[in-house]
Amino acid sequence: MATLLPSSRPTAAPGQSDARILDRGYRRYEGERRGVEGSVRSLIVHSLQRAFGLRRTVWAKVLPILSVAIAYIPAIVFVGLVALFGTRRITTADLPTYGQYYSYIVSAIVVFVAFVAPEVLCTDRRTGMLGIYLSSPLSRDTYLLSKASAIAIALATVCLGPPLVMLIAFVLQSNGPSGFGDLMLTLGRILLAGICITAFFTSLSIAIASLTNRKAIASASVILLVLASGAVTNALVDGAGANQALFLFNVFLVPFDLARRIHGEHSRLLPDVATGAVWASWAAWTIAGAAVARFRYQHLEVVK
Repeated sequence: MATLLPSSRPTAAPGQSDARILDRGYRRYEGERRGVEGSVRSLIVHSLQRAFGLRRTVWAKVLPILSVAIAYIPAIVFVGLVALFGTRRITTADLPTYGQYYSYIVSAIVVFVAFVAPEVLCTDRRTGMLGIYLSSPLSRDTYLLSKASAIAIALATVCLGPPLVMLIAFVLQSNGPSGFGDLMLTLGRILLAGICITAFFTSLSIAIASLTNRKAIASASVILLVLASGAVTNALVDGAGANQALFLFNVFLVPFDLARRIHGEHSRLLPDVATGAVWASWAAWTIAGAAVARFRYQHLEVVK
């Protein structure tokens, strides 16, 4: 930190400017040095703030807050119906299962996915902040890992949070799983399904966001990939009578169908496809997205 010390100089004569020459001195930084771990934590926190529009204009907060609200509203409504009318009038047949719940909030998840990664990744490259980050203890891998962690945490609020809200509320109303073992099994399935969906879309979104520094193009590309993969596979399977295994290339379907299977529910769109094949498709998409993002950042020219 620079320390400014005034030099000895006579007072300026009347009518002349009172200019001073200052000597600059430097002293060693004596604060805590947190190293790579501290840099990673700071970058994750900063990226989360940017993802949710914190410390930014009101307009930057509208889309993330709206997406999160849409994801939680169905859970709040279902819990409210049970609390208001009781289990005599609202039975389990009237409520969605934990696997089916994602069909109510899939649009909110896709919009949030299309928004978060471009906002977190593209901005750094466009403004030149990436070079500043890489001049710190962060390497390209730790930088990308920090960003991916922040994106995953943000996505978990819409992929993992709502089913947990339903479980907690139903347990408090004595309408949840029966017995401690059943409760732990349901909780484990909710966590696994939410983590799988979060990891899938995190990997997919960072791969696309790594290919461009324009947020609008990256967001549009995420939505286009989701819609196009669904339209093409539906046309081939339903229209041309192709094998149902082609649905494994549908990025709109794979993670949510996997969530149903994790909860032990019947698959409506892929009844003839083995669960192992669905797991393999999920893993292939997730690993491929992460590999594309890492390859891109390892070969990205950065001016420090």
